[in-house]
Amino acid sequence: MMSFNVTARLALFAACLLSRAVAAGTDYVVVVSQATRSDPEWNRVVEVLVDKHRAEVVVYERQVTESLPALQKTFPRYVCFVATSKEASREMVANVHRLTRKLDDDPYTDVLWGILTGYDADNALVIAKEREPLVIKRVASGTELAMDRVTEGVWYCELQKNRMVYKAAREEAKQLGGPSDTTAALAATLNEYHADLFVTSGHATERDWQIGFRYRNGSFQSKEGELFGVNTKGEKLPIRSDNPKVYLPIGNCLMGHIDGPDAMALAFMNSAGVRQMVGYTVLTWYGYAGWGCLDYFVEQPGRYTFVEAFFANQHALIERLESNFSEISRLETSPGTIPRAKFELSEAAKKSGLTVQDGFGLLHDRDVLALYGDPAWNAKMAPGKLSFEQTLTEVAEGVFSFDIKPLAGEKSFEPVNTNGSQRGGRPFVQKLPRRIKDVEIIQGKELSPVITDDFILVPNPRLCDPESTYRVLFKATDILQAPST
Repeated sequence: MMSFNVTARLALFAACLLSRAVAAGTDYVVVVSQATRSDPEWNRVVEVLVDKHRAEVVVYERQVTESLPALQKTFPRYVCFVATSKEASREMVANVHRLTRKLDDDPYTDVLWGILTGYDADNALVIAKEREPLVIKRVASGTELAMDRVTEGVWYCELQKNRMVYKAAREEAKQLGGPSDTTAALAATLNEYHADLFVTSGHATERDWQIGFRYRNGSFQSKEGELFGVNTKGEKLPIRSDNPKVYLPIGNCLMGHIDGPDAMALAFMNSAGVRQMVGYTVLTWYGYAGWGCLDYFVEQPGRYTFVEAFFANQHALIERLESNFSEISRLETSPGTIPRAKFELSEAAKKSGLTVQDGFGLLHDRDVLALYGDPAWNAKMAPGKLSFEQTLTEVAEGVFSFDIKPLAGEKSFEPVNTNGSQRGGRPFVQKLPRRIKDVEIIQGKELSPVITDDFILVPNPRLCDPESTYRVLFKATDILQAPST
């Protein structure tokens, strides 16, 4: 009898460990493997998130995709995937992208998610404990940025030697002469200037960022969780920056690929104070997933959090696939491979000037940009210059008006800075205050809006009438529980 009771209790304990019950309507869910949950040091990371966000926990045994039924039942707004550096592979990143599009029937990502990892559990714990919102005022970059959109900052050109632009607070940006080797200067933006946002592009691997794209320069390198610069003389420049920051390696190959303890992503988190970052887990050649983050985050300062900007761009990418390349839009391929499927170019794609290469490029980019960090941590650009107003108003109960109005006589919705790949033409995206269903468009159908349960997207007409307001008026009912799938 005693043996039966012990066995029954162990079975019950194992069932609770495998998947803690989650109630419909939970805003924040932590997803973690059984092995990581069972590790006392990593379990501290989970418990910090639970306490901070009043989160529920879903535990999977072998594959992160096992969490789908529980997430469908809960239908949260945020999901944090806690993972050791060994678990946070490019395959996991792709699986998380695909998993989080399957909570309901539409093809779009259904939650704001992030993978919280670190060089070790202590590093991950620091990231998990971060509570204070970050208002980004100081920006440093190894590539050209739209400095009229930032409070203050500096960028060093990756294309032209000795070119730099500096902007002091409350002053106009000035082009200055920079050093031929910018390794020490860029390291100083982290160590001494304490930039809130760091941006890079150019050649990179999992072990280094090659600072100069068209000329000889130094590099940033990583080893055992430490980030350091190596200048053209071979001198090592340690980087230790503790102020919380976000990192945008928008054009770098492999910067988000965690392939071992020496990975650059882990060094940025452990050695440079990075709390949130994106990064390609594969070689990048098309660029839509990475460079578009500038369009939403930096060039629309204060409108989106770092995480919201990432997902606005993901929604934009998926909408472009669905609208122009529906024959291949649902294909799933190994991360980094280019599909060889044959398809007819749609009339919509032809009208937009898109090619077969664009279809494959979008498909390539869709599932390979990682987002690391707590997805509910709030990091925003300080409010700055905008090219258009964008407002969502509930004009009556269940009736919403989404209005877009150009500012300052603007005649185009194109980006202010053309540096980068696949820039411009991004749609207007607005997160909804709550989940909705049964949408009926009252006004603005000619704008071809996409309205899901948690966001509205309006394609960008590029050219605009500066005197007009572009409006979508729609009504809907609230989702009070997770939708059936």
